Amino acid sequence: MGPRRSAASSRGRLLLPLLLLGVSGFFQSYAVEVDIKDASNATCLYANWMMRFLITYESNNGDYKTTTLNLSSSATHNGSVCGNDTQAALVAVQFGEGHSWSINITKNNETYQGDFMTLTYNTNDTAVFPDAKRKGPVTIFIKDPAGPVQLNTVFVCHNSFIIEAENITQIFWNVTVQAFVQNGTVSKKETRCPADRPTSAPTVPPTSANATTPPTTAAPPAPTPPKPVENPDTGNYSLKSGNKTCFLATVGLQLNVSQDKPLLININPKTTVADGACGNTTATLKLNDGNSTLIGFTFAVKNASASVQKFYLREVNVTLLNRLNGSVISSADNNNLSKWDAFLGSSYMCRKEQTLQINENVQVHTFNLWIQPFLVEANKFATAEECLADSDLNFLIPIAVGVALGFLIILVFISYIIGRRKSRTGYQSV
Repeated sequence: MGPRRSAASSRGRLLLPLLLLGVSGFFQSYAVEVDIKDASNATCLYANWMMRFLITYESNNGDYKTTTLNLSSSATHNGSVCGNDTQAALVAVQFGEGHSWSINITKNNETYQGDFMTLTYNTNDTAVFPDAKRKGPVTIFIKDPAGPVQLNTVFVCHNSFIIEAENITQIFWNVTVQAFVQNGTVSKKETRCPADRPTSAPTVPPTSANATTPPTTAAPPAPTPPKPVENPDTGNYSLKSGNKTCFLATVGLQLNVSQDKPLLININPKTTVADGACGNTTATLKLNDGNSTLIGFTFAVKNASASVQKFYLREVNVTLLNRLNGSVISSADNNNLSKWDAFLGSSYMCRKEQTLQINENVQVHTFNLWIQPFLVEANKFATAEECLADSDLNFLIPIAVGVALGFLIILVFISYIIGRRKSRTGYQSV
């Protein structure tokens, strides 16, 4: 018998909401459970998961902003299909003001695998996109990076994982999926995602069963003082518009988060992926470090109509995610900055450490900064305008050298005077 669409024979219900507390407010997302049944009323596809979307869009004044799109309590799953040997299974969800998400799942011999995801978000939803320049639905297709799963096996991923494409960041957690369910019963055999797989425990050397010497009571070890956090490694990041590089950045980044206790986090450039958007008057660089830290830097042009123009850092937003459940540990935004300004067509450089205060709980420290968000030519930095701290250092070096030379001249002069006096006293008449 062929499968029937979920409108007639499937059921879905919304589970308890998960409230995610961040520094700047509450983020609410809902889990969705979909149990699709075939014509004989047997389960053919089961899915239970949570997800959230971070979307970068262009505002009416040409700026780029990042917003959060969550599943709503009124989500539906119309159009979901069981699938068979020749037809892909489909899990489809509709939520909010005209938003939808779906995933195609194909069967291949003894395995099934997600093919591609489709997200349609509607910028007419003013609650999520209050000032979007482009109005109406926008559709993005994303390749599912997960590998194949054996039939009669359920795919499980409790820990959060991120999939990025274009201007979209998808965050998933608490995922349970089985397509092409056999005999109407969801399998108890699991395939875990890499994030859920346990790490190997250290091997404990065995003790001798025939040992007769009683164990010696050792004194408790002295507490080890915490190791200071070193400066972060410097990373090189770039964005392209078509085939041309439009944004260059070299920087070491460190986060200082103060909640229950101070937390210093070094951003590892080896695991950090750069994304963003280039524009004529605004440009945004988004950095994703190991699927747990998201940092966005937005630059703008001052006095866009003036003959002499400068750019500056206008906004920084930081989001920290819990690897275990995908919840937001901390979310902070400062859109009223006026830092790192330089003439348009130049780059900005500051080798010394700088601190960006995002809010009362979050700081971003930068090291060895060199950045150019506009008018990049030949994939190279233009002439740099240095920060005041570096300029002071450049002035201090020749001053210090001059002072040292002055002392040396004075010492030579004093030695000369003393030498002349000694020579005069040596030739007195007897």
